[in-house]
Amino acid sequence: MSIEEATRRRVTVLSSHLNPTRFTYSDPLSASLCSARSDSDDNNQNCVFCNIVRGQSPALKLYEDDMCLCILDTNPLSHGHSLIIPKSHYPSLDATPPSVVAAMSSKVPFISNAIMKATGCNSFNVLINNGAAAGQVIFHTHMHIIPRKAYDCLWASESLLRRPLNLDDEKVSQLAASIQEQLLVSDICQESKNEEDFCPSKS
Repeated sequence: MSIEEATRRRVTVLSSHLNPTRFTYSDPLSASLCSARSDSDDNNQNCVFCNIVRGQSPALKLYEDDMCLCILDTNPLSHGHSLIIPKSHYPSLDATPPSVVAAMSSKVPFISNAIMKATGCNSFNVLINNGAAAGQVIFHTHMHIIPRKAYDCLWASESLLRRPLNLDDEKVSQLAASIQEQLLVSDICQESKNEEDFCPSKS
């Protein structure tokens, strides 16, 4: 794939979740380029972020610790656009352990403050594209820090009028109840998994 095609794909995919009727791309990047999490480096040899972590691909590193590193995005949406990536390979946010998400998130104030000072910005977006339909292009969890300036017109959605949510609408109440039910099921499953982890002999 040429640099021009890669750049076009990246802009199209990042923009598509903000204005899906305007931007489309018929050849989404396959998740197979980054395999599911594994301790074997061989399974992730085609993941660009894994290669950066291993020092096999170039990157401008801004920050690094035991859990994650921050690099300048090679196709930035704004001056100073950076990425926080975990050192272990997880293909999506929902596959990433909470402790890793917490480690990444805990660095946002520290790193974003430095980026804003260096770029002369006073605002920034934190963005995670999770899944192809949401604009994820590299299937290794990562968090975007995108410096912003007033009236930079970066997101088309900022000019769209939003419709207020009608809290008395029955469909809205049903949606809330459905989400709450899924949270409860997820919580019960997690508790059950934790019990199995700590009590493997329990029948």
